[in-house]
Amino acid sequence: MTLIDGKATAATIKAEIKEEVERMVAAGGKRPHLAAILVGHDGGSETYVNNKVRACDECGFRSTLLRFEEDITEEELLSCVDRLNQDADIDGFIVQLPLPRHIAEQRVIEAIDYRKDVDGFHPINVGRMAIGLPAFVSATPKGILELLRRYDVKTSGSKCVILGRSNIVGKPMSQLMMQKGVDATVTVCHSRSRTLKEECLQADIIIAAIGQPAFLKAEMVKTGAVIIDVGTTRVPDASRKSGFRLQGDVDFEAVAPLASHITPVPGGVGPMTICMLMLNTLSAAKHEYYE
Repeated sequence: MTLIDGKATAATIKAEIKEEVERMVAAGGKRPHLAAILVGHDGGSETYVNNKVRACDECGFRSTLLRFEEDITEEELLSCVDRLNQDADIDGFIVQLPLPRHIAEQRVIEAIDYRKDVDGFHPINVGRMAIGLPAFVSATPKGILELLRRYDVKTSGSKCVILGRSNIVGKPMSQLMMQKGVDATVTVCHSRSRTLKEECLQADIIIAAIGQPAFLKAEMVKTGAVIIDVGTTRVPDASRKSGFRLQGDVDFEAVAPLASHITPVPGGVGPMTICMLMLNTLSAAKHEYYE
């Protein structure tokens, strides 16, 4: 069994990004600049945004964090998005989700200039990705593809089962896995799938993004399967100082002995997500996809 080390892979990629940034700057180019909008004081969102700002430093980027209280109006937030759209010094920006209930998330996502949408959530980027055109790809699916590539996991002709159909992971992951060059045969399973166990038992690659701790059991996995665990649920753990631990969607201890490759939680897909946001920002700064 090979443990797929997302933390080490992300560190390697960030070092590669930093080298390219320093070459760009030395040649007289502009240092990439990522902005992030954070609304409210959600603990998880605070951690994610702080990690993104830290990653910018590691990659040699400039970063700007714009913080707003939870009572900001939707119009005020949209005005901020518009200012970032117009700011030529900002290469890409994100609006950290979730947003307070009184703000329509989809309206905010669609207000972002798709050429600066380094989260890859805008419908134009989603649509371009779906038909195989260059676009900003949602960071978690992009990170999973990069892990499969760097660990030489065979995807062509493989049967891939994706557990979950979210707009952020499940749906884009299914599109990416069936693209030419990846060439997997893809099945998407969800809470209404009646043959979920049978589908998983046939899978060469299982990507678990269903949001249920330890959902994927050993009896659902064939020997030699590649297991990618996207889940990160906080579960109580009295032995930890924090009182909780992160649990993936895979019953790791039971499944790992069967797998040819498997990602841990934490330290698997998570670090790659932020790393891919950095890659998207670099692409935005270089105008690789859009002029």
